[in-house]
Amino acid sequence: MTTRRRVLSLGLLLGLAAPAAPAAWRAPSGAAAVKQRLERLRVVGSVLMIAAHPDDENTAFLAWCAQRRHLRTGYLSLTRGEGGQNLIGNEQGELLGVIRTQELLAARRVDGAEQFFTRAIDFGFSKTAAETLAKWGREEVLSDVVWVIRAFRPDVVVLRFSGTPRDGHGHHQASAILGREAFRLAGDANAFPDQLKRVRPWQPRRLFWNTFSFTRQQEAEAEKMPQRLVIDTGEYNALLGMSYGEIAGLSRSQHRSQGMGSPERRGAAPNYLVLYDGEPAQQDMFDGIDTSWNRLPGGAAVAAKLDAALAAFSADAPERVIPHLMEARRLMQQIDHPDARRKLGELDETVALAAGLWLDVSAARPAVAPGSSVTLNLSAVNRSALPVRLEQVEVQGLAGAPSFGPAELAFNRLHTQSAQLQIPADAPLSQPLQLRHPPKGNLYGIPDLAGIGPAEADPVLTAVFRVAIGGGVIEVKRPVEHRYIDRVRGELTRPFVIVPAVSIRLPETPLLFRSREPRPVPVEVRATAGPAAGSLKLDAPEGWRVEPPSQNFEIADAGQATTLVFRVSAPEAPARGWLRATAQTGGRAWSHLVTNIEYEHIPPQTVLRAAETRLLRDNILVSARRVGYVMGAGDTVPEALRELGCDVVLLDEAQLAHGDLSAFDAILTGVRAWNVRADLRAAHARLRSYMERGGTLIVQYNTLEGFGPEASDSILRNVGPFPLRIGRNRVTVEEAPVRFLLPDHPLLRQPNRITPADFEGWVQERALYFPAEWDPRYEALLETADPDEPPQRGGLLFARVGKGAYIYTSFAWWRQLPAGVPGAWRIFANLVSAGR
Repeated sequence: MTTRRRVLSLGLLLGLAAPAAPAAWRAPSGAAAVKQRLERLRVVGSVLMIAAHPDDENTAFLAWCAQRRHLRTGYLSLTRGEGGQNLIGNEQGELLGVIRTQELLAARRVDGAEQFFTRAIDFGFSKTAAETLAKWGREEVLSDVVWVIRAFRPDVVVLRFSGTPRDGHGHHQASAILGREAFRLAGDANAFPDQLKRVRPWQPRRLFWNTFSFTRQQEAEAEKMPQRLVIDTGEYNALLGMSYGEIAGLSRSQHRSQGMGSPERRGAAPNYLVLYDGEPAQQDMFDGIDTSWNRLPGGAAVAAKLDAALAAFSADAPERVIPHLMEARRLMQQIDHPDARRKLGELDETVALAAGLWLDVSAARPAVAPGSSVTLNLSAVNRSALPVRLEQVEVQGLAGAPSFGPAELAFNRLHTQSAQLQIPADAPLSQPLQLRHPPKGNLYGIPDLAGIGPAEADPVLTAVFRVAIGGGVIEVKRPVEHRYIDRVRGELTRPFVIVPAVSIRLPETPLLFRSREPRPVPVEVRATAGPAAGSLKLDAPEGWRVEPPSQNFEIADAGQATTLVFRVSAPEAPARGWLRATAQTGGRAWSHLVTNIEYEHIPPQTVLRAAETRLLRDNILVSARRVGYVMGAGDTVPEALRELGCDVVLLDEAQLAHGDLSAFDAILTGVRAWNVRADLRAAHARLRSYMERGGTLIVQYNTLEGFGPEASDSILRNVGPFPLRIGRNRVTVEEAPVRFLLPDHPLLRQPNRITPADFEGWVQERALYFPAEWDPRYEALLETADPDEPPQRGGLLFARVGKGAYIYTSFAWWRQLPAGVPGAWRIFANLVSAGR
């Protein structure tokens, strides 16, 4: 993998921090950006697109609306994509949702739209809208969609999906079903009246479906639909030097965790809009809708001043627009309307940009703990010929935050000031917005309406600059971040966060006890803000023992860590539970693991998780000792194998090409490994020889993508020793019954006897991307199916190859093993033991 990433300990967060946001895309600045902003200031209209997931949005449409039509443009994704697979790392669930939230924000920085969410959690693939709405709670998510429409106030709403089974995924269907209903309810004062304490009813003028087709038949059907408008999202923007198709490719390519690298398309790109509801439109989706300032009382005078500013624009002297903008500002302030208030902020940013103002407050450290202190550094530069005075800089967000006094900003002279901030002892810890409260079923537990819609929480600190310029005063807001120099990538920033005084790390993989004998459990304690001393206690369920119950620790400085080793004993009978850690230091208890997610294409993210790990007592037998593992897109299966007692070696390109494979009792390929590892596909012949000589090869699920020229007539020969065609079928109901087709097969009897009980307690799904066809030399051992669907028999295929064995499995082991599902561990032990 070329993408640099890691889930880092707090030590790296405080010390050798990995780079932050990327340099691959940088928003237009200077005169070109001023011109774009002037054009946008003159437009008051807005459009909102609604779909289900990150990557569902039409980035070309969003870019065209935001950059060509200068509309306020938003994308409402019902979920944050938590239920998908991760192609750049091993984060799953809520951590994957954090990554994909930031990927959407990165995409919006490219295409110019805004990003919104409901509380809905992506619980995995769903085959029907009915299942989706039942699991989410129809009224709850409908309320969220209505709330976002009322708060955003779009003139036009655009659905990405049709709301019918043609959409495929149940989440897709549900997004359109809810969007159609919310379109009318948003304007109904009797619908969700509690929202009206904060917003007013809002009725958008039109609802469209932005058509797309999976097949030629669907495309033909769409062409016959009445009231269909066409727009060309392939138009070229000379100011930006790109077409909207090129911008769309850059935007969509931010979805790296989904492998969504996209072409930057050039040339005409017709997009189609079918009217679902609202007033008919003949030529344009905004027919009859006034998107100018004339729609607001007193707006005509504002429009005249903005027109004058645009007429005065000069690329060589963009500051010439400022007097006209300040006149427009005085008029805007007199209009009591949410659109005018929003445009006031846009105007202030345009003035700052036209004047070349640099305004920044940075924190000397990236992370602090409650009760500690940090230095805040102000820097400001006026790079225009206009006189500029910094009236005041107020830092907001925490009690006791400092303000910086007035200063004249001379031309191109850097002005700096510093101040100390004492972090309140009761300051809230930093946490992604959606994770601040426990979820309620398949909804995030966001308790306040203000938290529904925004992609992320406000920064810990915000610097509010009041600047006198052009005969008036503008107000500009900047997040307080940590600014630092990376010796390779240059000047970077990362969010300023508040973290616990200590971070506690237990083993993240479930701890497997195959007997009641005590085993050592290491616990890392790391200081975050300075010296830390105290005690650490482990709590185990009834029947388990921890010795000693607690231990003292003393850590000299921030970023340093110590490891305490406890001995934990299990009960005699099979059991499951949680081992939890709590540290006492400075008169306060801490029970968090500070996880920092680092990828180059998104800002670093700090997530607080409970300092805990799963306990699993089961006398699971395994006969394999030395196992090779070929990591694919990313999973934690190797750690589970080590808990089973296997010596695991991660195989790299050289080992696959030249290493002694006979040293391994079994070789496993990780999730989508055959999709993403060309070196694995190139080692097909060596792996065949390895099996013929007695080795066992186990292949976990792959998709149809990524095989390139090696695939012949969809028979993906490189995956197995005999022909095998991967399909797209899934079993999404994790409780779906599993029938044993060959109950006496050794793989189901040795070394652990597998029974239907081993398929109880599974999470999210049974299996995915079942093989659709396979050579008769494979034996199908299991059968499962979603309700009212044909049985799938390709989830566990076994074949003898010479003296060895081959296994292909579509079951979601990569989800079940980290979740501590006992039956999954027992079955997986049999798989790796097949050759013994």
